[in-house]
Amino acid sequence: MEKLIAVHLAEGFEEIEAVSIIDVLRRANIETLVVSVTGKKVVTGSHNIPITADVLFEEVDYNKVDMIVLPGGLPGANNLNDHAGLGKQILDFHKNGKPLGAICAAPLVFGNLGILKNQKATCFPGFENQLIGAEVTGAEVETSGKIVTGKGAGVAIKFALKIVENFKGKTFAEELGRKMIAT
Repeated sequence: MEKLIAVHLAEGFEEIEAVSIIDVLRRANIETLVVSVTGKKVVTGSHNIPITADVLFEEVDYNKVDMIVLPGGLPGANNLNDHAGLGKQILDFHKNGKPLGAICAAPLVFGNLGILKNQKATCFPGFENQLIGAEVTGAEVETSGKIVTGKGAGVAIKFALKIVENFKGKTFAEELGRKMIAT
């Protein structure tokens, strides 16, 4: 069965992170759904670049989604954090052992939901105190259980390739990285 990853956008998302993740996942032939949590399909990033989402949050059947991914950026990460419906879905995914990913400031969403307790995690410097209960490693990309976190825009491709590795294996991810001159 084909896997489906939902990448969530809120106003003020980090464009490099969102587009890199979406692009790499689609290059890996992983079905990727771009989800707007704003109530409208066009979402504007933190550097005033508008991106058109595939669907609105309210239209997503999360029973068909295999992973939730959150790009960072400000105020994007805070806007994701403030979305109660998304928070509920993340908690459901965590409870059911389904994968989650967040990069840059967005791991604060997981921290505030209490799902990073006793997990290794990383984030953009300055947000460590919001990764409540986590062992903050400062690594570029960190995997702990079913949660993948990334440090920031400069490692967005590496973060996305880690997600690819988790779904399609290390050899596949390394080959894709080589084709992109990313590894």
